Amino acid sequence: MAEQRSELSADVVIAGAGFAGLALAIALRQGLGAEFNVVVADPMLGRPPSDDARSSAIAAGARRLLETIGVWSAVADAQPILDMVVTDSRLGDAVKPVFLTFAGEVEPGEPFAHMVENGRLMAALAAKAREVGVALRASAIDSFEVEGERVSVINRDGALTAGLLIAADGARSRLRELAGIPTFGWSYGQAAIVCTVAHERDHGGRAEEHFLPAGPFAILPLTGRRSSIVWTEEAREAERIGALPDDLFHAEVEQRFGLHLGEIAVEGPRRVHPLGLSVARAFVAERLALVGDAAHVIHPIAGQGLNLGLRDVAALAETIVDAVRLGLDFGAAHVLDRYQRWRRFDTMAMGIATDGLNRLFSKRSDALRLVRDVGLGLVDRLPGLKRLFIREAAGLVGDVPKLLRGEAL
Repeated sequence: MAEQRSELSADVVIAGAGFAGLALAIALRQGLGAEFNVVVADPMLGRPPSDDARSSAIAAGARRLLETIGVWSAVADAQPILDMVVTDSRLGDAVKPVFLTFAGEVEPGEPFAHMVENGRLMAALAAKAREVGVALRASAIDSFEVEGERVSVINRDGALTAGLLIAADGARSRLRELAGIPTFGWSYGQAAIVCTVAHERDHGGRAEEHFLPAGPFAILPLTGRRSSIVWTEEAREAERIGALPDDLFHAEVEQRFGLHLGEIAVEGPRRVHPLGLSVARAFVAERLALVGDAAHVIHPIAGQGLNLGLRDVAALAETIVDAVRLGLDFGAAHVLDRYQRWRRFDTMAMGIATDGLNRLFSKRSDALRLVRDVGLGLVDRLPGLKRLFIREAAGLVGDVPKLLRGEAL
């Protein structure tokens, strides 16, 4: 009977094998050992490895988490961001004056962020999950039902019971919907054009954020003489630009990128992603917790989407591990409430901040432009405030979970 139960039960089931789902599974196995059974279910696990050419900014706190769970060393071609400049100009301006600069370290020798190619990071997470004994199932969760102190999860392989179900299944989370958790937010009427650009000269590890009337145009350094572009436009204009022939698309990129790094060439595919704000009204329900995009989607203006998800991972992993070690029911409401209280304020603060920045810098008013440029100039002259901003973006302000401090659970 014991053998049969072990085949049909787990301690935690995680829906979604993205960054957050796999990182959480690894952290739980490492924190609680081989006796703690973790299952990750996602139909994507049955498909060939992703050829995702996109890149993400990994803030210092998230990098510490990845290093602590043994994934960072396997991520090849991570490019440190050594400094950052911010400009505010019109599209046709020949010169983009710099109003704000950031030094690139949160601690001596520790860059505040790295750029990592998504496909490489996903491969490293999947390999580590298999190494530590996470059970990976290539199937979607169709439904679930709470039965006392267990939750019964149904997928095509049959039923599986667990003490806790975790929704890491993305912005359109089916589990969040099944749990009846509403979201609030709005569409920005904008879309982000994402592509990679090669250039003649070395970027020196510098990131650039050019605030243009339609939205920010970010140039983020990759390894070699390449940069990742995240470019915000009004939604219809973004679709139009994204569908242009190669030569016309190149001309649009060059007009915004400039020639300070020499001649440029667009490499690989271009993608267009609609932008909006969406935050779940609760991060937990009975025997259920939300992490990553299932809990929140924010504007990419500060590059914090993936990092917010990994902050969720650090907080939830520590909450579960602490509860298990104290002999508590780790799926109980009072335990999950600790996680929710830990993450809700930070998420709301970041959502409000990115929403405000986008609205402030997407206005075409000359008077408003003068006010914000004066504000940027003042911030640039206050090194203490800039350092606070950097540490906040790095996830190192407030009640920081152990994994984000680089400490094992």
